[in-house]
Amino acid sequence: MAKVNLTIDDKKVCVEEITTILKVAQKMGMDIPHLCYEERLSPASACRLCVVEVKGVETLVASCSYPVKEGMEIKTNSERVKRARLVALELLISNHPLDCMTCEKSGDCLLEKYAYELGVSSSRFQGEKISYPVILDNPFMERDNTKCILCGRCINVCDEVQQCEVLDFARRGFSTVVTTGLDKPLTGTACVFCGNCLSVCPVGAIVEKERKRRGREWEFKKTTTICPYCGCGCQITLHTKDDKVVKVTSPPDAPANSGWLCTKGKFGFEFINSPDRLTSPLIKENGKFRKASWDEALQYVASKFKQIKQKYGPDSIVGLSSAKCTNEENYLFQKFMRAVVGTNNVDHCARLCHSSTVAGLARAFGSGAMTNSIAELARADCILVTGSNTSETHPIVALQIKKAVKNGAKLIVADPRKIELTQFAHLWLPQKPGTDVALFNAMAHLILEEGLANEDFIRKRCENFESFKEVLKDYPPKIVEKIIGVKAEEIKKAARIYATSDKSSIVYAMGITQHITGTDNVLALANLAMLCGMVGKKSTGVNPLRGQNNVQGACDMGALPDVFPGYQSVEDKKIREKFEKVWKTHLPENRGLTVVEMIHAIEEGKIRAMYIMGENSVLSDPNSKRTVKALKRLDFLVVQDIFLSETASLAHVIFPAACFAEKHGTFTNTERRVQRLYKALNPPGEAKPDWKIICSFAERMGYYMKYSSPSDIMQEVASVTPIYGGILYSRLGKKELQWPCPDASHPGTGYLHREKFTKGKGKFHPIPYRPPAEVPDDEYPFILTTGRVLFHFHTGTMSRRVKGINEIFPEGVVEINPSDAASLDISSEDTVEVVSKRGKVKVRVKVTDKSPAGVVFMSFHFAESAANILTNDALDPVAKIPELKIAKVKIRKT
Repeated sequence: MAKVNLTIDDKKVCVEEITTILKVAQKMGMDIPHLCYEERLSPASACRLCVVEVKGVETLVASCSYPVKEGMEIKTNSERVKRARLVALELLISNHPLDCMTCEKSGDCLLEKYAYELGVSSSRFQGEKISYPVILDNPFMERDNTKCILCGRCINVCDEVQQCEVLDFARRGFSTVVTTGLDKPLTGTACVFCGNCLSVCPVGAIVEKERKRRGREWEFKKTTTICPYCGCGCQITLHTKDDKVVKVTSPPDAPANSGWLCTKGKFGFEFINSPDRLTSPLIKENGKFRKASWDEALQYVASKFKQIKQKYGPDSIVGLSSAKCTNEENYLFQKFMRAVVGTNNVDHCARLCHSSTVAGLARAFGSGAMTNSIAELARADCILVTGSNTSETHPIVALQIKKAVKNGAKLIVADPRKIELTQFAHLWLPQKPGTDVALFNAMAHLILEEGLANEDFIRKRCENFESFKEVLKDYPPKIVEKIIGVKAEEIKKAARIYATSDKSSIVYAMGITQHITGTDNVLALANLAMLCGMVGKKSTGVNPLRGQNNVQGACDMGALPDVFPGYQSVEDKKIREKFEKVWKTHLPENRGLTVVEMIHAIEEGKIRAMYIMGENSVLSDPNSKRTVKALKRLDFLVVQDIFLSETASLAHVIFPAACFAEKHGTFTNTERRVQRLYKALNPPGEAKPDWKIICSFAERMGYYMKYSSPSDIMQEVASVTPIYGGILYSRLGKKELQWPCPDASHPGTGYLHREKFTKGKGKFHPIPYRPPAEVPDDEYPFILTTGRVLFHFHTGTMSRRVKGINEIFPEGVVEINPSDAASLDISSEDTVEVVSKRGKVKVRVKVTDKSPAGVVFMSFHFAESAANILTNDALDPVAKIPELKIAKVKIRKT
């Protein structure tokens, strides 16, 4: 890139030609005042506060947008510049309330900052002042146009980043305001309440409702940590006072999210200080819980576990670890089950969401994780999104996809439902639920037929291509059209776009994995990527979006029945001996039970006790009535959680745990980025961090876990886990590290399989199409599919304790296509009964064309309309993941 030489305030500098004066000044440590400029947005050049003097240019120029040129001489603080800035500030203040003493933004207001620095306390420009009523049209923010300086930041972030286009300037001249179309309330617009408009507002025109009158900016302790919701791994800063969270922001240079947040990340923190939090150990006596001391509870649980282990053997005990807990806690939990209890019966919720990802990608590539980084998506030329309602389940990842489209990328969405991303897609393939393998095979068929495959990549880097090629003969697009319900020409278009783009990326989630063919679906996507050589380079790859904040880390830490930390097989004698040496005990050699297998084994009387950390199986398991019956059959159930969940209510003993904001540790996000979690608050009452509880439990069982901090635990992780070999607290800074990171000098890995696959050569797998376990019939004519919605998370344990979120989305609904609603004579707001072979639930109707005819959709966040009462617990034979995405149902009007 061309360089230019210039002089700024008598200092010579050489910079890139495309940069602006403001960026050069910032790089040199000079502070040019600015109000409308925000480094992540396009410059507006509106406030005129950043003006500078350029030799040879008659007028002052806006440094935020003025490009540098060879030989340019710039003065950033001349007398002429100072006078212009004073005038600009005085004009702003002339129509701005000077109520800094009571304004919530005081101490963090840029107008206040520059007025102080430039000595502006009043304005010479006296005249009419406009006063507007404060707008209170939503549960999260209040907008005060009286304080608005018309910088346009909120408009730009909504247009450029979120791409919702909710806000704009209205009226003209002195009466100009920022508002919604036709002045509608925000709840009546496309607003997703991400709060990013609030985050970029330089003054007090937009503020959080929950933050009002709870302290001044300089009184808050600020702790930057990691969001506890989805797997994006967004950095958040908790602003706390009096041991309570007051508001949440995010650093603009956060590696995974660049300071942008979604509604849950920004506003979903009220659960932390909820009065419902568990504060002391509880023991159930005569069907009721009573408070107990830690010593009594731990001693009681240890004695029961010892008795059961002695009478029935170690394999009569099972444990569920947690994707909501830290890496260190997951490591200790699986170590507890293996080294203390003596069983490999340990699993966690990844079994229900992405176990087929781990199984499929490990078979194809040698590593069962996201191949590339989130930020790389913005630079892709083609993105195939399938089985992921990204805008609702991983909103920050969706921003990168939308950015890519804005940059010229072609977006292909393969999804039965009309998700939000279809509005940005160049091609939408609404395949029938459960027909994914047929679709991907048909695309591969066309790519081979038209000579679009990357033969050099296949020859040098892959194996088993001929057997894969053979199976594709049965999947010409014309034949597949009849299976999946998408026209052959559309399939061909998608295949050509994907194969001929320079950098094509695949993004998927649980719409691909939660099937009895989940592993097949993942392998079919891996086949497609290898066929076109779209692996091992930036902005390509096969990229599963992990559902929970640390589901990737929980897998990495070995909270799985068949592998130790780092995906090292429990059946490999050498690996087992390595762990036995470090843990100083004999370890079991046979793989353990998976989540659903545990429930079946309880029914068979093989499992007598269970230890659950941070999981709510009653709502998350398929065929959940069966789960409840099984849990009630246990001789002993211990649950460790932050709330008295539906699962905890069935326990014999409950351990109260600290939440994410009350402990140190690390999370690993969906892109394999290991990030520090920092303690911002003290746990309520007697609640403790999970790692401390596990250590105390182990000690009562006669096995001593001596760690002074999570840092000590991570050191042990690094010593036994090759992919985490260089992950140490001393190295985890602002950007953190992505595994594999084998040693302390390694910089981490942004994308995988650069020169060779983890397993050596990528392996093609011939995958024939298999139909779902259940298909509609005369008695059950509809397909039920399930998933998340934007405003809630998983089983709702956290998000349903947030007042604003509950106001926006208070209850579960069943989404029904208008044609199906008409045939059933039902309308939106009606209550219906949704019935499967396993159970029935009552739920309110939402009629929408988002769901295709014959398919209904429910979220699984609500215990009152628990979708998983209906779902199928049929398993993928390889990954043992249940078919949560397809169940045949009937609908009855109540």
